[in-house]
Amino acid sequence: MSTLYLIPCPIAENALHTVPPYAQEITRNLEIFIVERAKTARHFVKSLNPTRPIQEMIFVELPDNQNLEEAEQVFQEALRSGKDVGLLSEAGCPGVADPGAAIVALAHREGVKVVPLVGPSSLLLALMASGMNGQRFAFNGYLPPKRPELAKELRRLENLSRQADQTQIFIETPYRAQMVLEVALESLQPSTLFGVAQDLTGEAEFIRTLSVKDWNKSGKKTLDKLPAVFLVYAGNKEYFKHLGP
Repeated sequence: MSTLYLIPCPIAENALHTVPPYAQEITRNLEIFIVERAKTARHFVKSLNPTRPIQEMIFVELPDNQNLEEAEQVFQEALRSGKDVGLLSEAGCPGVADPGAAIVALAHREGVKVVPLVGPSSLLLALMASGMNGQRFAFNGYLPPKRPELAKELRRLENLSRQADQTQIFIETPYRAQMVLEVALESLQPSTLFGVAQDLTGEAEFIRTLSVKDWNKSGKKTLDKLPAVFLVYAGNKEYFKHLGP
């Protein structure tokens, strides 16, 4: 019977060590992969010294919520042959903020065993390191790209965080990280906690949580153009008084 393995991959350069040996070993022995981006997936699998030549493996791209037909067909053929399949995201864990969730859903419909493998997740790592509420949290994907709409959405998340006592998490592309920080510090209330986590597990890793008031007091911070996770918390901050007055 076939198994669908959800394979984590590094979220930073030169960070293969963040993928556990058992996950590397399983990946090394697979021959069929459904992936977010074939070039990245081949590079990752090749770095594991697989048991068969990379040219003999099958890599099928799974575009963002569209044209799933080829990936589904390859998956169905693998099931008929009794072969296992690996699912790979561009970075981190598949199925989370990732089009691979569609294949996982198909596996469940077909009664296929789904095995998630342990590995790095930027969202979980950022939450762990934020000092914010880890009991209640929500992931919001990407926020609007333009400043006025972004400011409005940040204030909405701030209100939601306050009402639900919930940490709000979102991500942004490297080249827009600085703009997000600027808009957040202009738009959010002084007492709201704002967290930044960049290049997690990488050489340029930067993690910091401060109140908006303390961010502004600390002087202008210039963020590097690196992958970023942002966090907003305006809930019950009794446990977090050490982060600012």
